[in-house]
Amino acid sequence: MVLQRRLGLIDFTLITIGSVIGSGIFRNPAVVAARAHAPLFIMLCWIVGGVLSIIAALVFAELSSRRPLDGGIYAYLREAYGSGIGFLFGWMVFWLMYTGATAASAALFAGYLGPALGVHGNPRIIAVAALACVTAINALGLRQGTGWQNTLVVLKVSAIAALIVAGFVAHPLAAAASAHLASFSSPLQTVGALGVAMLPVLFSYNGFQSATVMSAQIREPARIMPRGMVIGVSIVIAIYLLVSTGCLRVMGASGLAASITPAADVMHAAFGVGGSRFIAIAIALSTLGYMSTSILVAPRLYFQLAQDGMLFRQVGWVHPRTRVPLIAILMHGTMAAVLAASGTYEQIVNWVTLPDWTFIALCAFALFIFRKRDSGSQEPVVQVPGHPYTTILLILAVLGVVLAEVTIYPMDSLYSVLVFLAGTAVYYTVVNRRLRTART
Repeated sequence: MVLQRRLGLIDFTLITIGSVIGSGIFRNPAVVAARAHAPLFIMLCWIVGGVLSIIAALVFAELSSRRPLDGGIYAYLREAYGSGIGFLFGWMVFWLMYTGATAASAALFAGYLGPALGVHGNPRIIAVAALACVTAINALGLRQGTGWQNTLVVLKVSAIAALIVAGFVAHPLAAAASAHLASFSSPLQTVGALGVAMLPVLFSYNGFQSATVMSAQIREPARIMPRGMVIGVSIVIAIYLLVSTGCLRVMGASGLAASITPAADVMHAAFGVGGSRFIAIAIALSTLGYMSTSILVAPRLYFQLAQDGMLFRQVGWVHPRTRVPLIAILMHGTMAAVLAASGTYEQIVNWVTLPDWTFIALCAFALFIFRKRDSGSQEPVVQVPGHPYTTILLILAVLGVVLAEVTIYPMDSLYSVLVFLAGTAVYYTVVNRRLRTART
């Protein structure tokens, strides 16, 4: 059966926006402020992150056009570099990247729900308990209805709109006018701080690559996909800038940096206790929905890895009654709980973003590989404008962010490196042998 091309520019633009905007924008402005310090630097990080996201989104649009393969980014890496890199991507997805994103959402859920309900328990315990509940629901095969999903979308949009309004109507807090963050002592320190400030920014912008899986259902993809990517991410940039500007106006750079619930603090300044509770509950429910969706969707990659012989086939087992990949769901939920219990929200963001965008950079380099392989054949319907210069800019920028994290957060970086090295050892001692045996 051939998928019908019915999606137009507005449809694809909305898909792009929905793929990018999660719940991180309600927490990450504070993380960026704590690392970038000055309002100018804070806003610059959000702008630069948006530009890089546009370029990366266009890279994935061309990749999906050149290689319309099941598995998305995993398939591109496997086709460009071989099964080893494909396996390592799946390995990092399970041990850090996708499970870490789920864990970060659980940490955000705990951070906002506790104060809203007057619960003062350990936030890590709350996060783990939430993950256990959501994992159990998905394991039992209880799928969320469209009405519930639509309600979560409305809550998220309402929370963002309310936060933007609050940022421009609230009186600046007294502490915002008087408090100052410490300045950077040298230009090198400034560059390093901006580099690590980009980590939560890139975490917030991630997700654009998910929209490219819709390429087979888009009318005139050569025209609509690049335009939809640019328009969609540009709207996200505008939303993020408005949120950050409002937070800075109300709380100041130092006040924002010190907050663990910046959205609730800004809403409290504008609308009192009722406003802060509304947005806290809205964010918590929206984050709960994301956790459930990620626990349901991520096992599809584990299933693909099992089908390719890179994981035990039991991982792809589907329960005959509930019709869900039970083992994969339990694996994902358990690992996400371990990460949520092991680190702070900021640490989890570091763990996730470093390998995540490193693989995005590898996909950008894969574009050079595929263009060389496809030389002389018919050009794809989507091409990256300004290639190779824009693609090289993306790769170099990601490498700069990686270098900054390695320098300033060596332990967080070491954790990612150790997980990667462990995956390399597993591939060459177990997986590669199994693949060679299967071929013979």
